[in-house]
Amino acid sequence: MIHYINTNEKQRKDLRGKKNMMKILVLGDISRSLSCKYVSERLWKYRKDNGIDLVIVNGENSAEQNGIDRASADMLFSAGADVITTGNHAFKRYEAKTLFEEEKMLLRPANFPGMVPGEGTVLVNAAGMTVLVLNLLGVVMMEPLENPFFTIEKILTKYKGEYDIAVLDFHAEATSEKQALAHYLDGRITLFFGTHTHVATADECILPKGTAYITDIGMCGPDFSVLGIKPECIIEKMTTGLPVKFIPSTNKVTAHGIIVEVDKKTKKATSIKRITF
Repeated sequence: MIHYINTNEKQRKDLRGKKNMMKILVLGDISRSLSCKYVSERLWKYRKDNGIDLVIVNGENSAEQNGIDRASADMLFSAGADVITTGNHAFKRYEAKTLFEEEKMLLRPANFPGMVPGEGTVLVNAAGMTVLVLNLLGVVMMEPLENPFFTIEKILTKYKGEYDIAVLDFHAEATSEKQALAHYLDGRITLFFGTHTHVATADECILPKGTAYITDIGMCGPDFSVLGIKPECIIEKMTTGLPVKFIPSTNKVTAHGIIVEVDKKTKKATSIKRITF
């Protein structure tokens, strides 16, 4: 089933950019409720001002105590997120099982076992294009799930002929795993972006066969923190080795992400740039 972006005709006109171009905005891991609120208050205006056709947000840390819950998911969807992706913390909250069953635009990694609630892929229609959005979890220094190379091969075969472009959120620890999978998929998908490390990398590029790529898009979270947590907590943990309560930083929040332009005729990415707001 193809899911249509929930905008009325006036909103579609407001968002319409270049006739033959599609613009995709992706935002990195949202760190706790403070950052979720920050993004929700600014996302729609940013989307409208920049003529964005499709918004994908990684929300696996958007709830107050990590993970994602109904409140944070609803906040992001109502603010202008079309698809929410997740990662290794997808099922950290008790209500997550029900949430993933009910919200078709909320994805969990596709390489979880098949009996796990939710889906790792969704087809959406935006700017006259059918977009296959995928979510995968890395296995190097991560969870022992199905090999992501095997998983995505099965998915692309299953959906062959049903989409115009494909976009992948690869939630992974190892940069080598991200780069290897990206080169494996170069020319077969339109956009490959990494999440999980919360630190934006400066290697955004168009790969030789046309796939837009970045190793990690960073996070939407507090400045001068350690992955969104107060530095003193992490310092104590790393110097003593004792259990420490991780307290979210309350510093000013910055949203990090990317904007990618896609040629609707060739279905290839023409540009990728890092953004903050």
